[in-house]
Amino acid sequence: MRWTHTPFPADQIETLSRQAGVSPVLAELLSRSGITCPDAATKFLHPGLGELHDPFLLHNVEAGATRLRAAIAGREDIVVLGDYDVDGVSSTALLVSILRRFGLHPRFIVPRRMEDGYGLSRSAIDRALEDGKPRLFVALDCGTNSHEEVEYLLDQGIDVLVVDHHRSKEKTLERGILINPHVYNTADDAPWRNLCTVGLVFKLVHGLLKQLRNENNPVAHRIKLRDYLDLVALGTVADLVPLHGENRILAKQGLKILQSTQRPGLRALMQIAGVKTEHDIMPVDISFRLGPRINASGRLADAALSVELMLSDDERFCDETAQQLDAFNRERQDIERLITEEAEKIIETQFADWPGIVLYGDNWHPGVVGIVAGRVTRKYNRPCVVLGNEGELAKGSGRSIDGINLVDALGTCSDHLRSWGGHPMAVGISLEKTRLDQFRTFFADAVRLQAGNDLHERRLDLAAWLTPDQVRESLMDEICSLHPFGQGNPEPVFGIRGVVLRQRPDVFKGQHFRFNFDDPRGRRLFGVAWKMADRLPPVGQPLDFAVELTWNFFNDRKLLQLELIDWRPSQS
Repeated sequence: MRWTHTPFPADQIETLSRQAGVSPVLAELLSRSGITCPDAATKFLHPGLGELHDPFLLHNVEAGATRLRAAIAGREDIVVLGDYDVDGVSSTALLVSILRRFGLHPRFIVPRRMEDGYGLSRSAIDRALEDGKPRLFVALDCGTNSHEEVEYLLDQGIDVLVVDHHRSKEKTLERGILINPHVYNTADDAPWRNLCTVGLVFKLVHGLLKQLRNENNPVAHRIKLRDYLDLVALGTVADLVPLHGENRILAKQGLKILQSTQRPGLRALMQIAGVKTEHDIMPVDISFRLGPRINASGRLADAALSVELMLSDDERFCDETAQQLDAFNRERQDIERLITEEAEKIIETQFADWPGIVLYGDNWHPGVVGIVAGRVTRKYNRPCVVLGNEGELAKGSGRSIDGINLVDALGTCSDHLRSWGGHPMAVGISLEKTRLDQFRTFFADAVRLQAGNDLHERRLDLAAWLTPDQVRESLMDEICSLHPFGQGNPEPVFGIRGVVLRQRPDVFKGQHFRFNFDDPRGRRLFGVAWKMADRLPPVGQPLDFAVELTWNFFNDRKLLQLELIDWRPSQS
């Protein structure tokens, strides 16, 4: 692993530190995020809902809100179709919740991965229309590229509203209302290009409430939109969108709401997932505990179950459903573990030198391959597409690494694909199995063209170098002001030079180890290294450590802890 650190000019750091009233270390971290003036630092460290822009500045929000307002006034029948991932589930739950507050009873449907495929498919639409044609059909987290499906609905006299954040591959939808800041190439939409769908639904609902409050609608005045930020935080964190701008505001405030959520379904899910509400809820709780369980029903069964969990007030139903999602997640983990082992063997025997990797397994479950793609991408530091068997098609997901845009890469390979879409870091694709070999070659070439030769060696970017005596609780408090960490706002990794261990690290559970060392004043620092027991650092030799700083909650105490990311012989 190659460590890199690009220092900022000392006078720039000193000026920002003095003017913003923060430590030099925090000033360097802010500068690394592009924040170089005190006003911007204050807004970043203390993001408030008052900083959100007028929702009507986002293209078509006013038209979408006006259509929903008419539906409420006319007590219209509405169908809401949302995608089966966390963003789609939270988007559906948010919009349905708000519409119910106004006395409507919208039907909602989530595509079944194995039956309907991805997004606004004809199969999913036909299921949605089995109970009758609605006046309005709302597609969430899908639909931007569904020209034929939208026309099919419109031709039946059904109005269509699409809220989505996926990139447009073709022309813009010609009819219906589309809210998607990636589609309309206007400067006005630029501030919202990184919002995921639940963030866009939040903007739409904000616009709806503004319109209804202007009419003195009593229900609109009673609704506190901040109470719905727990759902917004779920989708925003889970969908790996950059956590800056309005995403940072929505995620930070939403995590606070999630901490004390009044939704019985989320409380039940947090309990069974081991999320302790007495501690601050972090993005990692969504990414590794709540999100996988919400996703599990869509991967192995019907994601509508997760929406029902978000919407239900029935404590017993919520407890039973949370247990069911947990069982689905355990099953998903078992399937995923087997596929990951097979995928790694294939990579190491066939594709060890390929810059971009495409894998296919005839018995691999298409609902799980996205997680496998993420695992092998991280392990081998290369973009990976992992595909499972679906009849004549190979279908699955791709994940990327920093610096490689999958949308651009797949754009050069689109002639070999049946369908594809997604974001720079994550995509879904399908193709005829007969085209696998061709696609594999074209994909590797597309990645090579973007990456050049700087791909195989993992790079560890250090946010700052610290001396051991700087590692204090006061610094940790400052680091916490940078939360939430995630895409676009990574958790800082610090370098510490000249660490000397006086005791052999303590291995536990066969995979991990604990360690400690003293700073120059004799103050002892404690740390842990996860899954590094096969690479113990030596005792009595100067070492450089790359660490993250965390709080360890133990026996009602909050202790500062170092989490070791990498170590090397000291180069100071």
